[in-house]
Amino acid sequence: MKLTAMVITTGLLAALAATPALAQDASHERQDLRHDRRDTRQDRRDTRDIRQDRRSLYEDRRTARQNLRQGNTVGAQAEHQQAQAERQDIQADRADRRADVRDVRQDWRDRRQDRREIREDR
Repeated sequence: MKLTAMVITTGLLAALAATPALAQDASHERQDLRHDRRDTRQDRRDTRDIRQDRRSLYEDRRTARQNLRQGNTVGAQAEHQQAQAERQDIQADRADRRADVRDVRQDWRDRRQDRREIREDR
């Protein structure tokens, strides 16, 4: 009888000790989620910047074509280099945005899983 009571008591103590750890994990998940949401909001602003960069890229291409028609190869080459730099910026911004969206989705999944585990432990 004493052995059974001791096993039950030990099990209860272990369960109670794990509950704050799970709650703390959920707290960290919420903080990660908030941080990733901020990144996503920033990336929404970056989306506007990407659109502006695309417009600028279009203008650079148009200007480069005009310079070529006028025989100004140096100006056309400079516009072409600007266009390449803007293309690289656009690609980097899009990659950052995709990574942040993936992070937010994963954090949501982790948070849901933590909530399920806490409910099951109760």
